[in-house]
Amino acid sequence: MKNKNILIIDDEPESFEVIETLLSIHVDTRSSPEENTVQEPPDYQLYYAANGQEAIASLDTFQPDLILLDVMMPGIDGIEICRQIKAMPKWQAVPIIMVTALNTKLDLAKCLTTGADDFISKPISAVELRARVQSMLRNKQQYDDIQALSNLQKETINILENTLSELQGNLASNLAHELNTPLHGILGTISFLSNHLENLDNSNVREMLDLVGRSAQRLESLTKKFRLYLELEISASQKKPLAEAQTYVSSSTLPVDLKAHAETFERSNDLIFMLEEATISLPKNYLSILLQELVDNALKFSAPETPITLKSQIVGEMLNFSVHDLGRGMTPEQIVSVGPFMQFERNIYEQQGTGMGLKLVKEIVAIAGGQFWINSIYEQETTVNVALPLSKHDQTP
Repeated sequence: MKNKNILIIDDEPESFEVIETLLSIHVDTRSSPEENTVQEPPDYQLYYAANGQEAIASLDTFQPDLILLDVMMPGIDGIEICRQIKAMPKWQAVPIIMVTALNTKLDLAKCLTTGADDFISKPISAVELRARVQSMLRNKQQYDDIQALSNLQKETINILENTLSELQGNLASNLAHELNTPLHGILGTISFLSNHLENLDNSNVREMLDLVGRSAQRLESLTKKFRLYLELEISASQKKPLAEAQTYVSSSTLPVDLKAHAETFERSNDLIFMLEEATISLPKNYLSILLQELVDNALKFSAPETPITLKSQIVGEMLNFSVHDLGRGMTPEQIVSVGPFMQFERNIYEQQGTGMGLKLVKEIVAIAGGQFWINSIYEQETTVNVALPLSKHDQTP
């Protein structure tokens, strides 16, 4: 935690020295007086201003977390300085402790009504000064924590609003269909089983339960993708770096996972791998999602028994991946429009999915500090390219 900045405003420099001395030693008073022990002093950075004009001019420089303000000063007195500072929105939350020789209730009430948060009487008691300073700084920290949480909530709401605005058109036309298709598959199958179970043999029941399982998996996949998309959007908006993680790209294990996924399309033999091994700066689960989405797109949009080639190659400080297929291809306009729930030519080509795959890939690549681009010839071929940063251990000095 950073040192707390305390601004002391007093026309007498000696007062600054006194306060500095009183705050420099912390005595543990929780034990009995004879057992009091000297502790490490709190981390305070003290600043001094000789008058109100100088103090106000230096607020942006000193960035005070607390102000100790003498009441009796020539020219502009402490009460007027307090009023001026509290009238400035940027500094309203900074607590002000009035240091005063005045002790009537009317004088003290006047200090508080101008916006002061506390006061301490002269001559200053070391124990009282430290206690009030710590109390006010604790209040300021609580305020800062609440403000930080509030700002985070506002940013999150803005991101969600912007994201939902971006999604609105495609969401209305496509998401309902994508949700309803597996739901209808599940509900329809269950209803059929309920009404005709006694007339079905075991093989029929297993076949229908398998249909329910596939529909449930599809629904689960859709939910996970949408949740991950929002998670990445929020992380990107808050400029949060990915958790430090390194993943080794293995030419032996990587094909196994992707072939298993391709097997659900009965196309595991269509995959061709040309992999250069390396360690990249990306969590393993994100790399798995990224490559699965790229291969998934290639499987969906190319014909069975046509090759899909996945390559990786070290170029400079990046590991470049490419997934090439001989499918329907994309137009330049379609490439620019890649986004969540955006599907192209659905009236011509029936397809399952949300159109979110490439958008997820783009989000992961962006937050990892990589690059993403597509080369395609319409109705002939597509190559999706991703460049991801190498781990520092794999970078050439």
